[in-house]
Amino acid sequence: MDNNENAVSTEAAHKLAVRVKRLDDAIELVAASAAFARLSKMPRLLDSARQVLMVEGGCAEVETRAEAIEQCGVFEGSDWAHPQILIPSLTSLSLRSPQMETVVVEALSELRLLAVAMGHYLHPNISTEQAHHYLAQVLAINLELLFGTPSEAEREQQGKLATISRNVIRHLAERIGYEHVIDQLIDEIWRMLNQRPIQVGDVRQMVTQIALCRANPDIDLGGSGQGADRLISSLFGPTQACREDPGVEVYQERLRTMDSVALQSEATGCARAMHDTGLVSPYHAVLVRYLLNTNPSFLGESLGLSSTGRDCLLCYQELVHALIHEGIFPETCQGVYGLALMLERGILYQPPVAPGLWRQVLLPVSPYSEERLRMAFGPAPEPRAWLIQGVLSMLGQPLGVGQGNNPTCQSARALSMWAYNDPDYLLQMVAWAARDDEIIMHFEGQPVSSRLSESGVAAAVSLDLDPVSLLVVPHLDRIYAEMGRMCAGREGDPHRWVNPEFHGWWSGRGFRINVDVATGQLEDLDGFLRHFYVSYHPYYNGNQPLIHPQPAGIAVTDSAARFIGWHAITILRVGLDQQDDMRVYFFNPNNDSGQNWGDEIVVSTSGNGERFGEASLPFEEFASRLYIFHFDPLERGDPETVPAEDVQRINDMVYRSWGADRVPGAALQADSGPA
Repeated sequence: MDNNENAVSTEAAHKLAVRVKRLDDAIELVAASAAFARLSKMPRLLDSARQVLMVEGGCAEVETRAEAIEQCGVFEGSDWAHPQILIPSLTSLSLRSPQMETVVVEALSELRLLAVAMGHYLHPNISTEQAHHYLAQVLAINLELLFGTPSEAEREQQGKLATISRNVIRHLAERIGYEHVIDQLIDEIWRMLNQRPIQVGDVRQMVTQIALCRANPDIDLGGSGQGADRLISSLFGPTQACREDPGVEVYQERLRTMDSVALQSEATGCARAMHDTGLVSPYHAVLVRYLLNTNPSFLGESLGLSSTGRDCLLCYQELVHALIHEGIFPETCQGVYGLALMLERGILYQPPVAPGLWRQVLLPVSPYSEERLRMAFGPAPEPRAWLIQGVLSMLGQPLGVGQGNNPTCQSARALSMWAYNDPDYLLQMVAWAARDDEIIMHFEGQPVSSRLSESGVAAAVSLDLDPVSLLVVPHLDRIYAEMGRMCAGREGDPHRWVNPEFHGWWSGRGFRINVDVATGQLEDLDGFLRHFYVSYHPYYNGNQPLIHPQPAGIAVTDSAARFIGWHAITILRVGLDQQDDMRVYFFNPNNDSGQNWGDEIVVSTSGNGERFGEASLPFEEFASRLYIFHFDPLERGDPETVPAEDVQRINDMVYRSWGADRVPGAALQADSGPA
């Protein structure tokens, strides 16, 4: 028996060695070819990789060659060439594709990111932590490939390709550790939910997969996964009457038989689950719609409102009822959370907001906008309901806006800023975009039309956005780019003029930048930092709190403190945390604010006084990544009061990271532009 096993093992090792040799030859052949000739040799490389990935141990061999494979140009010309923008939820489609090239390239991409996550491949576009977070989500979404057996559909559609997909997911789990997979995924989900994003589709998908694995008797998770109970129940059984996930029709029938005490208990249970997690169950939407028609007095409890929210609900009862009737359905259930938080913010008391929402309830949506919403969210409910849900979510969670898979941080920041600071202006933008397919803004008195403007920063805006962003961002992106073009020929950075015109009057007309636009070199870093202190630090600006959110620009770095690109953020406030450390609290529109920027600078999203959606850093650490800020030129401080040692510490952090190659006198070209 042992001899037979040894013979099989030796044969498998020989087969793997032969296939790996072919792969190495293919890599060497492509690498030695001129760029124009590589495309013709790529099929051989992909087929060699396919053969290696099919056998046991093949994934480990490919992982060790990940950097060499990427340098051959396998991902060139596709989204896979930009790992920092990849969307975990799309991997389930790629790994189940009947196309060999799609499955193999996806597998190569995952193994490349595994090499990055394990610290064996220093990638220029994605950090170790980002790769690890991405792979954790990939595992969550593809858990059935890890534990289950191939289905008939898999066998029919993919044949032997299904082996590659399962081998890759199994290898990812083995490298991270089987016993920690579920727990790590749960931690990742909670980390994301602590930021209270508007878009929770990926999170819901991950929770669903964990629930399916826990319910499968063939899958033994051991003692792991206990922390998933609250997540799973918040989506599939938030209350006693739906704890076994009976389906919305059955739940609705149960509601009809309940007395007022039972209904009140259901309302309280749904509200508690929603506010605990930031996730809303479809059962919650069914309950809210039922209460609207039968016991509207319980709506406040079903939304989990405080006295502030209840007062707002009572004052604007008809409007809230109309918003629920037109916009809240099981499919758009996440809007319940947005509605609750909007009422808690009390913004309906601002005179233009309630009339603006009445317009939104009745707003006719253009055929183009309807089609775009259907493409993103499906045929039911009608597009207008999705748009109402999007408006409620954005007004309730202004710091939950994300830019999705798009280089549109300026537009996402603007939407967040308007929802946070000028909600009636946001409603106006939504009306123009959804009804008229055009937004007109003004730049220094000149009208700028989104319809007449040329292309924006993004070549095309993808569909992985919330309903409001989906319709408004393409217009804002074109207008922002057009404003930049109108600054052509001016000396200095165009953000000086564009930001106040684009974002709003409250953006400071004073402007500081520490990079020379022409050369990319650092310029007057000491003066820049001192000016930032006297503009924003309470100890040096007369203890003046920040009144309006201010646009700013940061130099994003990875966990090795290497420069990645420029990025737009919003400075929200500056204050002491519970340790009496001065921190800058800011909004980052990149979908996930928790990042490691190297040199021991780790962005915090909870635990240091952050409100939902905020990121924060100690003042000095934040200043070390700042390259643009706005200020009020009429509010002057004394830069000389800032201690020289504080400025020097920040200088050192800059020179150890993104400023290492930007020291005045060094030859360096400016970066191409904002990320």
